[in-house]
Amino acid sequence: MNSSKNIIGLAAILSLGGFLFGFDAGIISGVMEYAGSFFTLNDTQNGWAVSCPTFVAMFAMLISGKLSDAVGRKPILILVAFLYAVSALLSAIAWSYASLCFARMVGGFAFGAALILAPTYIAEISSAAHRGRLVSIQQLNIVLGFFAAFLSNLLFNQWFEEGASFLSEENVWRWMLGVELIPALFYFFFLFAVPKSPRWLFAKGRFEEGKAVLVKLHGEKIAEEEIQAIQASLNKEKSLQNNSLGESFSQLLHPSLRYILGIGLIIGILQQATGINAVYFYATTIFKQTGIGVSAAFFSGVLLSFTSVVFTLVAMATIDRFGRRPLLLAGIAGIAISMLTCSYGFYGATYQLTNEDITVLEKDNESIESGDLLPIAGKIFNSDVEFKSQMTQALGAKKFQKSEGAILEAAIEMNAMLVLLGVLGFIACFAFSLGPVMWVMLSELYPNRIRGLAIGCIGFVNSFTAWLVTQIFPWELTNLGNAGSFLIFGVIASVGFFILLKSLPETKGKTLEQIEAEFIK
Repeated sequence: MNSSKNIIGLAAILSLGGFLFGFDAGIISGVMEYAGSFFTLNDTQNGWAVSCPTFVAMFAMLISGKLSDAVGRKPILILVAFLYAVSALLSAIAWSYASLCFARMVGGFAFGAALILAPTYIAEISSAAHRGRLVSIQQLNIVLGFFAAFLSNLLFNQWFEEGASFLSEENVWRWMLGVELIPALFYFFFLFAVPKSPRWLFAKGRFEEGKAVLVKLHGEKIAEEEIQAIQASLNKEKSLQNNSLGESFSQLLHPSLRYILGIGLIIGILQQATGINAVYFYATTIFKQTGIGVSAAFFSGVLLSFTSVVFTLVAMATIDRFGRRPLLLAGIAGIAISMLTCSYGFYGATYQLTNEDITVLEKDNESIESGDLLPIAGKIFNSDVEFKSQMTQALGAKKFQKSEGAILEAAIEMNAMLVLLGVLGFIACFAFSLGPVMWVMLSELYPNRIRGLAIGCIGFVNSFTAWLVTQIFPWELTNLGNAGSFLIFGVIASVGFFILLKSLPETKGKTLEQIEAEFIK
């Protein structure tokens, strides 16, 4: 087989962990439309059910890089695939809110490790000319996972509404979660065909094995060049270790690493603080807030994920041509504009239920009884926070949660297209910038001796930020409103743009060893 096809095939297999992450994150958006009312969850419980995998993932990111430096990338990835399968099965048969959270936390450990190890491994087998494109396969698989999940949710929702005999309001969310078992098993078995990382083999003194892998991947000529670069890098590392720069967490604080560690932390925080997990994990809820209805909200999720796939392909086609810096800066600027557009769209919304609206709602929704909504008939609300508070008082939390989509569809008056364009613009800009470029740059910036440890620590901070955003987003919607929530994301993106405009380096077209020599003094 052609060596380039070998590498592309390996990158595709390794990145299936990203597909499973995307699938899990996309699936929960539709699952909570049913599981939330099934378990009668409040905002905090709803946030934890969605965010608990991310909470566990940050600890997995912290230890998986260091662990893989010791035992290798491949064994940890095989364990990751097994945990994905276990998580899918346990989620589908969850008998309580606690058991659902436990099952999702098992999956969180899996995707936390996968998000760190896959780009690390891919960078270690890639040549400088194609590394950006190959590492970006991870992000492509993530967005393909999102797309598959939103499409799966749409289909299950349609089958349920059409009265499919095997689906009910009590089990439709179980089917949504259980489907993940299929790609998890494929990932598990495919990983056994993956060789060990050549750079890791050389670091462990297994030179013949490492050379054999490089020759198979690149051919004799390029393999020799890679071997020389790796050995020179390893010799430099030994010299640094002899000067007490040992392999430990304290090593990350060494002055020579301060610049690249700072850049990694800024990008890692910014990727999640601009709201990507809030938009993906709560996509159906966000679109439902515009009053387009539950079915249309599910379809909008498919459109969102398709946009992500398209613009991730754009990133893969351009990242090694235009460079990391231009894509990242352009994307962050677009993210800021898109989030501020969403905020403006929700700011202009008004809410009113007429007597005719109430009559239709009572007729079409069994949970709304005659007279429940009459006290607020004809009242105009300029705040979604106030409107939803009144609805909760009139119906109770469980009834309102169950009928929220239909009530908002009847009551809201706003430019829903403006919000849709803002969300799609955000997804497009994220998909060609912060999504793939962060993982590419993290896999490039750090030397062999601490690559797993450094990416793990930044991954911990990235995942903590993701967990925090995901956990508090339902609370934000309830207490700050849609406009306020999106305004926060827009402001964070604006600040991040100006920080990186001044400090972000370019790593395009350089070997890992050249990057180390340039940025680590």
